[in-house]
Amino acid sequence: MTSSTGSVVTAGISLSQAFEAEQARREAERRARADAERRQQEEDLSRAEELFDALVADPAFLHAHKLTVDWRRYTVLLESADFRIRAYFEAGQARVTVGDKRSVAVASSPAPMKSEEVGSVADALAVVARFLADEIQ
Repeated sequence: MTSSTGSVVTAGISLSQAFEAEQARREAERRARADAERRQQEEDLSRAEELFDALVADPAFLHAHKLTVDWRRYTVLLESADFRIRAYFEAGQARVTVGDKRSVAVASSPAPMKSEEVGSVADALAVVARFLADEIQ
């Protein structure tokens, strides 16, 4: 239906109903985004835990190379006295870095020397192994 000015006239819906419908649509979109973010965080957390489990699976190897493994939410750390390999999971990806603790006065945060981004736990494990081989030589 059109008015005398040619604009469309809605039949049977008021401004308050249209407003409520818009508010409901926005709330549904907000909930969908929040749910998607929560699912992604759960996946990232699960992937970090999976990498941690793979790294601690051989305690004799860790002991032989004087390595420790720690896990903090989305981050897995493989450390020795001289270096830290860090894998951080976010948005379905893992960024694996290695830092040299020998050149840092305070070893809490060595600057990354190498960094690589990967898409799976298996790829993250392969990069950790490669960085470890580079450091241990």
